Formats: sequence, C-alpha cells, structure tokens
Amino acid sequence: MTENSVTSSSPKWRGDLAAHLREGGMIILSGDQYRDGDLDFAMAASKVTPQAINFMAQHGRGLICLGISQQRAWHLGIGRQDAGSHASSGRPFGVSIEARHGVDTGISAYDRAHTISVAVAPDARAADLVTPGHVFPLIADPGGLAARKSTLEAGLELCRRYDLGEGIILCAIMRSDGSMARAEDMQEFAATHNVPVIDIGDITNG
Repeated sequence: MTENSVTSSSPKWRGDLAAHLREGGMIILSGDQYRDGDLDFAMAASKVTPQAINFMAQHGRGLICLGISQQRAWHLGIGRQDAGSHASSGRPFGVSIEARHGVDTGISAYDRAHTISVAVAPDARAADLVTPGHVFPLIADPGGLAARKSTLEAGLELCRRYDLGEGIILCAIMRSDGSMARAEDMQEFAATHNVPVIDIGDITNG
C-alpha cells in the first residue's frame, strides 16, 4: 500500500492523507461496525494541541477519548474499566487518566491536551499519570483491524502506517440536537474545514 492510497469521500478534498495527519490535521472516521453509523473525529495523539481538543469539543460534542494499544495500556498501568466484557457500543474503556503534573482542573482543553501528550510521550511511565481523570482511554484489540473493525483500531492503524506514534484521539460527533451525526450530515462541514471523511473499509482493504 502507498501512503496516498487511502481514499476520502469528502467533496473538494484531494490532499495527501499522510501529510495532512503529520501536520496535525483532523479526519472523520466512518464505517465502525459496532456503532451503527456513528462518526468520530480523529487525529494522531502525537500532534495534539489545546486548539484541536477545543475543536472536537465544540464541533463533535461527544466524549473525547485517547485510543492506545493494549501493550501501551499495560506499560502505563491503565486497566480496563470492566475486566469482563465491554458495552454494546464496542467501546473498550480503560480507567480515566490525568497527568500527574502540569494540570489545573484537568478538564480544560489545555489540561486534556497536556494529559494526552504525557500519556503518548515515548518515555512515558505509569508514574506520570493518576486516576481518575478527564481523559478516557480506549484499549484496542491486539489483533488490530483484522480482529475488530472499529474507528479505534482504524485510527491506530493509520498512526502505525504513517509513523505518527502510538495513540489516536477520537471524539464521537453529535448533531446540534444531541442525536448522533451521520456521514451525510458532515459533507459540507468536511469540505469547509478541510476534514476528510475516511471509511475504515478503505483502510482495512488498503
């Protein structure tokens, strides 16, 4: 697979996806088989900024999560919220986290961006984090997309392919009335904000 072979369904978007993500760009992921058409904003956690977190909070309105591998979760001492089975939504939540140092209330865009930066730093340790906190980890299936076709595994796969570090930030997208957005709702938004819509099937088959 070449770096440019993942396609976007966003109108007027013909950019280089790898370059877009490396520059801290955001995408919309669709096609999660567990979530019945729900969409997520996604970006590489290694590129997080307070502005990006604020954008997700303002335009996505859903829970902002940090997707990580199972190995990374073990390394950071992040356990599953439920060691048995996860919810029907397919969201395998870990225990919420906060950076041990450098945060105020923990909920601001700055504080959440800082916590994410601490968690995905190459030299991060369990001692750098405390629980509970305001960042919600999602722990991926070690089998990746082959085992679980969700936006979590798809986002981590893009980070792996494009050498963007070990974490993906995800935020579920809701309409202004509180219901879940669908792909057709986001086409104009995607074109206006230069946010390509990527179906995870294109990543799986790439």
